[in-house]
Amino acid sequence: MAVKHILSMPDKRLRTKAQPIAKVDARIQNLMGDLFDTMKWEDQGIGLAANQIGILERVIVIDIGPEHNKEPLYMANPEILFFSDDIQTFSEGCLSVPEQYSDVTRPQTIQVRYIDQHNKTQELSASGLLSTCIQHEVDHLNGILFVEHLPPIRRKLVVSRALKGAKKITHPLQG
Repeated sequence: MAVKHILSMPDKRLRTKAQPIAKVDARIQNLMGDLFDTMKWEDQGIGLAANQIGILERVIVIDIGPEHNKEPLYMANPEILFFSDDIQTFSEGCLSVPEQYSDVTRPQTIQVRYIDQHNKTQELSASGLLSTCIQHEVDHLNGILFVEHLPPIRRKLVVSRALKGAKKITHPLQG
């Protein structure tokens, strides 16, 4: 597999809805592997969506780690079927919004249907960090960044800082 370049704000592909895939074949399995390698290479991320590397297909990978007794998840066409009324708040960050974190409130428990890396349809009930991570990555597939869940003033601050940081990375010779 290979490590790919992660897109950062304000790249328009991050705001574009990804398209469903027909099936998980060798190409999609390779994409899943690339996503996993890229996520782990870049700051030990815990989730990555295909559109974050410029591929507009509904594929995500998630690895919240063995400390949560969870194996990596490889998901194609994830569809959230149920959101609980109970909510939870986690400090979220995003590899496409570098070095920016903010509290985001989301449903505590979800039920998700997806196609796994073996082209088998699966359903999973998730809560806690796993639930938040799945919701965050499915948002990516729908062209939504975590900053859109923030109050307007906080959103403006986080986006401004992220764009300022992106300019420094993109243009290292500028002050």
